[in-house]
Amino acid sequence: MKRTLLLATVAVVTGSAAHAQSVTYNHDSSKQNQITVMETGTGALTPELYYTLLHNSYKKSAAAKNKLSFRTLAGVNLYNQVDDAEAIDSALVSRAKIEALNVADRQVDLAWLAEGDKIDSQMERLQTNIDRILLAGGTPDDKERWTEYYRVYQSAINATKDAYMPNAQRKKEYLRIYEDIVRQNEILVGYLAYRQNATVTSGLLNATDERNLNKGSIVREAVNRWNESRFAVRGSQSGGSSGGGEGDETVNK
Repeated sequence: MKRTLLLATVAVVTGSAAHAQSVTYNHDSSKQNQITVMETGTGALTPELYYTLLHNSYKKSAAAKNKLSFRTLAGVNLYNQVDDAEAIDSALVSRAKIEALNVADRQVDLAWLAEGDKIDSQMERLQTNIDRILLAGGTPDDKERWTEYYRVYQSAINATKDAYMPNAQRKKEYLRIYEDIVRQNEILVGYLAYRQNATVTSGLLNATDERNLNKGSIVREAVNRWNESRFAVRGSQSGGSSGGGEGDETVNK
C-alpha cells in the first residue's frame, strides 16, 4: 500500500515538472527594442506610431541618453581619478610624516630643559624677596600682592609646560616669562631698598627726638676744653723760652 502511494506521488510530481517545463518564454520584441535602446542606444522603439503619438520627445532622445554612454563616461572619469587619488595619497602620506614629527616635537619639552634652570632661579629669588617684605617694613597687603604675582608666573609656567605647541614656540613663551620675572624682581628689590631706607631713617629720627639735650652743659664742656688747650699752648711756649729771647711772654704767679 505504501509502495503504491509512493509511486503515485512520484508520478504526480513528475507530471507537474513536465507541465512546468512545457511552458516557454513569450518573446516581446517591442520590450526588447526598448531595453536595447535604453541600454546601448541601438535599435528602434516599436511600435513607432505609439511612441510618435504619445512619447515623441522620449523617442527623439532615448538613443542619445542610453546607459552605455553614461557607463563609458563614468569609467573614463574613474580612470582619470587614479592620478588624482595617487596625488592625494602622496600628499596625505607626506602630511602624516610631518604631523608625526610635530607630535614628537610637542611631546618632549626640550625648551624647559634649556631654559628651566634660570627660570627656577628667578622664581626662587622672587620668593626670597617676597619673604623680606615684612622684615623691610612692608605691610601684609604688600606681601600678598607680590605673592599673587608669584602665583601668576607659576601658573604661566605650568600652562606652557602642558600646552600642545612646538618647542620653538614654547621656548619663546618661557623667555617671555623669564624676562617678566626679572623685571618684577628688580621692581621688588627697589621697593625693599626704599622700605629699608625709610625704616632706618625713621629710626634715626626717633632716636634724635628721644635725646634730651643740655645745651648749657655742652657749652661748659666746650669752654673747659678750650681753656685746657689754651693753657697747654702757653705752657709749651713758656718752656721753649728758657734760653731767653725777645718777645717772650712770662706769667707772674
